[in-house]
Amino acid sequence: MMAAILVAGTASHVGKSTVATGLARLLADRGLDVEPFKAQNMSTNARVAVRPEAVRETDDPLYGEIGVAQHTQARAAGVPPSTDHNPVLLKPRGDSESQLLLDGRPVAHADTAAFYGQYWERARETALAAYDRLDDRADVVVAEGAGSIAEINLHDRDLPNVEFARATDAQILLVVDIERGGAFAALYGTLELLPEDVRDQVVGAIVTKFRGDRSLLDPGIDAIERRTDVPVLAVLPHDDPGLPDEDSLSVPTDGVYRGGAGDSTAADVRATRIVVPQLPRLSNVADLDPLATMPGVEVVIRPLDRALTESTDAVVLPGTKNTVAAARAAREAGLGDRLATFSGPIVGLCGGYQILGERLHRADRETGGSPRSVAGLGLLAVETTFAAAKTIRRARYSIDARGPISGASGTVAGYEIHAGQTTTGDRPAPLDPASVATDRVLGTYLHGVFEHDGIRRAFLDAAGHDAARDRAARAPIDRAADLLRGRGVIDALDVASAAQRSRR
Repeated sequence: MMAAILVAGTASHVGKSTVATGLARLLADRGLDVEPFKAQNMSTNARVAVRPEAVRETDDPLYGEIGVAQHTQARAAGVPPSTDHNPVLLKPRGDSESQLLLDGRPVAHADTAAFYGQYWERARETALAAYDRLDDRADVVVAEGAGSIAEINLHDRDLPNVEFARATDAQILLVVDIERGGAFAALYGTLELLPEDVRDQVVGAIVTKFRGDRSLLDPGIDAIERRTDVPVLAVLPHDDPGLPDEDSLSVPTDGVYRGGAGDSTAADVRATRIVVPQLPRLSNVADLDPLATMPGVEVVIRPLDRALTESTDAVVLPGTKNTVAAARAAREAGLGDRLATFSGPIVGLCGGYQILGERLHRADRETGGSPRSVAGLGLLAVETTFAAAKTIRRARYSIDARGPISGASGTVAGYEIHAGQTTTGDRPAPLDPASVATDRVLGTYLHGVFEHDGIRRAFLDAAGHDAARDRAARAPIDRAADLLRGRGVIDALDVASAAQRSRR
């Protein structure tokens, strides 16, 4: 039996993804075969992964979608991303409804009542079957929980937390965020509310996001350990390693999303400002992370009616889970007129690409109602027709550099996830056939385009960024591992048998 570790939390956004990513890297560095896992995820940021043969029928698609966190954790573990890493994915669409994906493929649109009433048993079977496949090839599975493990109203159907812990007898690391206050109360209350059998699986707690003098925590740690008999294994300093955000809904409106890893610019030099208009149901904002973690660059989320200011250097429209609603909202806010007179570079990614075009046809396929055709912003001479089938694939294109990426060369790899098919006519296609460009506007279906060094630098050059100020920053996965390194967390886990098996 391999070792299963569940990184659970007292609440959402306490640092579970960071701990799970860092742990996967450290265990892999010790020579173990590590696989990441999240039984059920709700995320608007998805990535493409391979679907295992066990879930594919004849002519079934090779690729599917998983949450961005598990895609990152697979890279941390040094394994190819698989839909087994996140077998149940819910992508919110608004009005309490989500698209449900099992084994990477969409199967339904369901609200909460429908999910638990009609699909939960199927989701459970899908998740545990995926875990069993990982069991066949891994020494250690590092699983990430969802939200709080102490939601007592959901304990009979809490797939990513309680259900997974029971089914696998996983060792549980409980993560609590001290920055928001009440960490000791949250830790104590969570342990008290856990079912007794699951509580017995908790091997320790990790306190995250601490600022200041570590010794000030000692009295509280001593008290909580006496009261709960659960050791506090580590206190992690406050440091955002720059991992992609799992949920675009957590991105702040009218504020800096993320900017300038490390030292950014001198005090008298303004950062290059890339504006993201706040489209309804933003998704895959993590596509901008390669830009946002560059020193001297700010990525700023701003409301549609106040998106462009004098300090705007470039604009990126990312994806959205409701492209039709986003196109309508953008037009009503006058965004198209303002973009038409904006002199800087503009990039539309996936849904943003579709919105920059002239029209969206068969809109009823996305909305379930009328009208059948909706106007776009008209910055690109393309039209998109929504299709019943969804395109999900990895892709590699040669770069014919034009417009906002003029100067880039070579090839670029990424992935596509989109429901519409876009007619480009004879327009220049710098990433043929997945994009079009004018002298200052690029629209592309290729997610991950800014991970290409040449494209990223060409775009920043077009935005007037001084590339001479850039410096190499330590990779986010390595920074997540650094937070845990040398703190004794792995020593508290029972992975010795897995390590011995790996060496045989």
